Amino acid sequence: MLGIFVDLGMSAVFFVFMFWVLMPHVPSQDPTSVYVVAGMTSFCMTGVFWIAAGMFRVTLVDYQRRQKGK
Repeated sequence: MLGIFVDLGMSAVFFVFMFWVLMPHVPSQDPTSVYVVAGMTSFCMTGVFWIAAGMFRVTLVDYQRRQKGK
């Protein structure tokens, strides 16, 4: 259960970081458009990050269990 909250926190930080990184790359002068496009792109990338963090956690737990069995 703790892992979900850790992943959620890391994903929130990742979202804010990617939003900050992507804002200068949006080809628009309208601030609303920049926020919308950067936010939607950051949201999609954060979803991929969430899935990758979950897969890493499962792989790490499996690896640790196999090491105990030796």
